Amino acid sequence: MPKKLLISYILLFFFTLLLGSNQLTENLMKEYKGSFLYFWEQANTDEKSPGYGLIRDRYPGSPGIASIASTGFGLTALVIGVEEGWISKEEGTKRALGTMNTLLNLENFHGFFYHFLDMNTGKRAWNSEISTIDTAILICGVLTAGKYFGGQVWDKAKQLYERINWNKMVHPVKNHFYMAYTPERGFEGYWDFYAEQLMLYVLGAGAPLEKNRIWEDVYYSFRRNYGSYKSEKFIHSWFGSLFTYQYSHAWIDFRNWYDKLNVNWYQNSVHASLANYNYCKDNADKFKSFSIGWGVTACDTPQGYNGLLGTPPSGNNNTVHKVDGTIAPAGALGSIVFTPKEVIWALDNYYKLPDLVGKYGLKDAFNLDVNWFANDYIGIDKGITLLMIANYKSEIVWKVFMNIQYVQNGLKNLGFVRKK
Repeated sequence: MPKKLLISYILLFFFTLLLGSNQLTENLMKEYKGSFLYFWEQANTDEKSPGYGLIRDRYPGSPGIASIASTGFGLTALVIGVEEGWISKEEGTKRALGTMNTLLNLENFHGFFYHFLDMNTGKRAWNSEISTIDTAILICGVLTAGKYFGGQVWDKAKQLYERINWNKMVHPVKNHFYMAYTPERGFEGYWDFYAEQLMLYVLGAGAPLEKNRIWEDVYYSFRRNYGSYKSEKFIHSWFGSLFTYQYSHAWIDFRNWYDKLNVNWYQNSVHASLANYNYCKDNADKFKSFSIGWGVTACDTPQGYNGLLGTPPSGNNNTVHKVDGTIAPAGALGSIVFTPKEVIWALDNYYKLPDLVGKYGLKDAFNLDVNWFANDYIGIDKGITLLMIANYKSEIVWKVFMNIQYVQNGLKNLGFVRKK
C-alpha cells in the first residue's frame, strides 16, 4: 500500500474515532438520504414567491399546503445536507436565507405562526390554528440553520426568535402553555401533561428580553405521571404515542442534563421506547405488523390520520391509547438514538416490503392485517427520521443546537444542571 494512502486511512480512522460516528447500514443510508430529499425537493423554490422555502405538509397528498413544522425540520435538513455533501454550503445558505425572509413576512401572533399555510402565498390555510408546538419546531429549525450558516441567516434567525413573546401563550393562572389560538375561538387547550412540548420551555426560558421570557414555574407545572411496560418506570404521555418522547430530543441533547426533580429526559425516552417495543413484541400474534416491526405513533392509518395511536402506559389508567395494528416507520426510527439495535432490526424488515418503499424512502405507515400501505410521506415523520439518524451518525444537530447561547440559558433558567 502506498505510504500516502496508508496515512490517509490512519487519519480517517482517528478522525472517525474523534467524532464518535456510527456507521450507517445500507438501509439506514437509504432512509437518511431519502428523508433529506423530501425536504429539499418538496419546498417552494420559486424565489419570487411569498412562500419561498415553505415545505409541504405531505406528499403527494394535500398539494399546495405547507406546515410550519415541516419547514422547521426542513431548515435543519439544510445543515445535514451540507454536512453530508448532498448540497453545497452556498445552496444551503441561499435556501435558508430565503426561507428566513419568508418567515419574517408571514402573519403571526406575538411571533407564533399558523400551523398550515398556502405554500404559494404564505397565507393561513384550512382556518388552522396558531400553534405553540409547531411554532417551537419551526424555531428550533430557524435557530439551527441560523447558527450553522451564520451571517445574515443568523441575524434573521435571531429576529424571528427574539420577537416571540412566550408569555402571550401561557395561561396567567394555570401557568400552562396554551396549545393553540385562533381569532375565531380564542385560546384552546393546555400543555398540562407531559408530551412533546419540552422544547417550548427551553426556548421560552432562553428569551433574552425578560418581558418575553417564561420562568421555571411554567416548566414545573405540567403533570408527571409515571408508568411502565416491561421497562423501568418513566414519565409518560397521555396517549403513549412514541413521537411524544422524540421530537424535543431531535434538537436538545438531554443526555447529561437533569432538572430540579432529578429527571433526565433522555433516559426517560429510552425507557419509553423500550416499553413501546416490548408491547409490540408481546402482541405480535394479534397484529401482523408487530411481527416485523414496532413503534406505535401518530400516523396515517387505513381510516385516515390518527393522532391517538400509542401503547401503555397511557392516561391515568392505561385506557386511552389506541392500537389498530398500524405502524409508522418513523415511530421506531425516531428512537434510533435511544434503542439502535431494535430500530435497525425493524428498518431492515421494512425495506423487505416493496409497497412501503418509494422515492423518499419509507412511506408513512402500513398495516399488514388489511394489506394496507400509505400513499403519502408526511413531513414531520420524515423530519424526525432524518434528524435522529443524523444525531445517531454524527450528533450534528445536537452539536449545533446545543452551542446556541439561548438554549444554554433556557436550560439553566429552568434549573437544569449538567452531570457527567
